[in-house]
Amino acid sequence: MNTKKKFIPLLAVVLLIIVVVLVTMAARFIERYIPSKEVQDLREYYGISSDTDMAMVLDDTLSPVLCEYKDGQVYVDYRTVHDQFNDRFYWDSEENLLFYTLPDQLITVSAGSNEYLVGKEKKAENYTIVRVDADTMYLALDFVEKYTNLTHEVLENPNRVLVTSVWGEVEGAAVKKATQLRVKGGIKSPILKELEKGESLTILERGDTWTKAATADGLIGYLKTKFVGEGQTVTRAHEFEEPVFTHNLRSDKVQMAWHQVTNQEGNAAIASVLQNTKGINVISPTWFYLNDNAGNIANLASKSYVDYCHQNDIEVWALVSNLENKEVNTTEVLKKTSNRQNLVNQLVSAAIEYNLDGINVDMEALEGGAGEGYLQFIRELSLKCANNGIVLSVDNYVPTDYTAFYNRKEQANFADYIVVMAYDEHFVGSEEGSVASIGFVSDGVTNTLKEVPAEQVIM
Repeated sequence: MNTKKKFIPLLAVVLLIIVVVLVTMAARFIERYIPSKEVQDLREYYGISSDTDMAMVLDDTLSPVLCEYKDGQVYVDYRTVHDQFNDRFYWDSEENLLFYTLPDQLITVSAGSNEYLVGKEKKAENYTIVRVDADTMYLALDFVEKYTNLTHEVLENPNRVLVTSVWGEVEGAAVKKATQLRVKGGIKSPILKELEKGESLTILERGDTWTKAATADGLIGYLKTKFVGEGQTVTRAHEFEEPVFTHNLRSDKVQMAWHQVTNQEGNAAIASVLQNTKGINVISPTWFYLNDNAGNIANLASKSYVDYCHQNDIEVWALVSNLENKEVNTTEVLKKTSNRQNLVNQLVSAAIEYNLDGINVDMEALEGGAGEGYLQFIRELSLKCANNGIVLSVDNYVPTDYTAFYNRKEQANFADYIVVMAYDEHFVGSEEGSVASIGFVSDGVTNTLKEVPAEQVIM
């Protein structure tokens, strides 16, 4: 009897252990093999925290950038517009002005307005084009789309905008059987969407077990590969009229020389310079340079010099530099609209006054922060040069990573000629070597031609 009494508790303990083991094994089985039914909060998925937030899905990728959604319009911050959509937009944060340069017109928009100028013609939209919130400028995506090869679709609940800017072929497929699209590849990942049989997907990455795909309503996630139908090529296309740029090019090859002029008296040497310099058809005297931060220039031009050159069938492309007056902050001149446009107007007025054939821009040693203002200067100067029959040429270093911000490709859209300064391989203070070895020159020209059409390049 005592033995039986002792056995019953022992049996109970053993049974309890067995039950615990079975429950643990069952829990592990469920944890491993039973799919999660957790549904992802889409506001959290898109990073939306307020009713004015709008997520952006850019070319089937969820962007970390949040847009603003106000009065039925999508607003994207300027830096995103410039860096990812269209770098021809230029924002002056000091004077609260937005510019976009067409081949023959300058578009100007003031912050907070629905009106804008195309050249001198006033136009209007039914929305505010530029909004400024604290230190951030937001640009209406509808306005961006007018001048950029992209389309966008707005979806709500939650707010998101689907932007397509890359065109061409993608892989599409239909869902073979109803299933779930999950945040990550794995049955324990939260569900983004219940997919219906036949639903169309864009296939981003096929895997043996899980496939990454995008839905038509802007969700990017994973579904089991066995539920993905046969892939088909889908062509994305958009009718957009790209701007056409024209250039004022000579019918013959340009053979140009720079003429160093440091004072008015130096202009008297033009006769001897031409006598000792055979074969040129363009001369570029160093007549103008930045003289203050307001964009005013020093002027060493001479009408008799120009007349003499024209009598000898030589064109005069006067040079403007930023190197002479060390007190001038070139970045300040170029980024601020009133300063920059003052410089443009002074150069074009001088070209008309002295009957110049062209202007040669020689802005050197620029810091990276000056790049956007510099390109806008070239654009605006090109419009006024074209309207007055003045050739615009721009001097450039041989291409390097640290001069990429000069953006020779964009310069070549607006300027007539790009001049390669194929020298200074070695200089005072560097290691000894050639000023311009054949390899250095050849590489400089070859790399320039990757950005600039050959007919626009002067070496």
